[in-house]
Amino acid sequence: MIMNTTPQQYGFYMPAEWHPHERCWMAWPCHQSTWSKVGLDKAKVAYARVANAISQFEPVALLVNPGDEDSAKKLCNGHNIEIISLPINDSWTRDTGATFLINKAKQLAGVDWIHNAWGGNYADCSLDNLIAAELIKYTNAQYFHAPLVMEGGSFHVDGEGTILTSKECLLNANRNPHLTQQEIEQYLLNYLGAEHIIWLNMGLIGDETDGHVDEIATFIAPGKVLCLISNDKDDPNYHRLQENFEILKSSKDAKGRVLDVYTVEQPPATYLDGERLTLSYINFYMANQGIVMPAFGYESYDRLAYQLFVQIFPGYQITQIDALDVFSGGGGIHCITQQQPKSIGIAG
Repeated sequence: MIMNTTPQQYGFYMPAEWHPHERCWMAWPCHQSTWSKVGLDKAKVAYARVANAISQFEPVALLVNPGDEDSAKKLCNGHNIEIISLPINDSWTRDTGATFLINKAKQLAGVDWIHNAWGGNYADCSLDNLIAAELIKYTNAQYFHAPLVMEGGSFHVDGEGTILTSKECLLNANRNPHLTQQEIEQYLLNYLGAEHIIWLNMGLIGDETDGHVDEIATFIAPGKVLCLISNDKDDPNYHRLQENFEILKSSKDAKGRVLDVYTVEQPPATYLDGERLTLSYINFYMANQGIVMPAFGYESYDRLAYQLFVQIFPGYQITQIDALDVFSGGGGIHCITQQQPKSIGIAG
């Protein structure tokens, strides 16, 4: 076990999401207030839809609160889904699970970040703060504890030295107020094994996570990014999304490449119980030879997004599923999943 050193010192880095996966980690919905807009039962059906879709491409490990296994087994009927009993507070493994790393020898490590429930938005996250360590233990990976409040949805990597993140989230006073931007940068580089950071400014209006980048932009291949835009100048997201687009167009990655920027339009503003949902086609999961992406019930928008994904992900099977109920809880398909890269096991 390594506690006082960083992954980068040992040659570990976070691979891109298109690196082959061992499995996908998810957690079964359990927090009543998270799903107050649609109800816990509908949330479970929505999660099962995601798990079953991903299981067509790779194994899924599903964390389930003890006593709730039957509902998970009933709805998650994919042959490739393993149910693991573990006490949890909520069901967002992108943010509460370990961030998995590999080295050149394809050995596995995991980072255990500090989780404070998205800046203290929720009262109790004590069980969720233990999930990362449990996953690292379960996978027999090398353990690294990062002294930093961080969520996996707040950064993307290209696996070649570049990190993509947002100032709204990482520099928010409710995360690491004692650290400067430069200090946060150094932690990210050290614990994700990277060399260069591209900073976007703002995320989506009303995002409970304070602007997670996995709602607004992502790497899709070396030197290529996909970002969310709005064509409606009256939309509150228009200017912030346009600004992010301009930043990406003028950015270079760690290899010195000028980024090739693709865009997808956000769906129309959608409200539930008077609150706008943070809907985004960027919030998808890249599995082994497959993409599981959201549909929101807007036929023309959903179809154009699907056609774009077919174009920009050659060789992948694109599966589009109804994800509105998932997004009603404050996140999307990427938020409820966490990839574990294929590896040969623990380092030395």
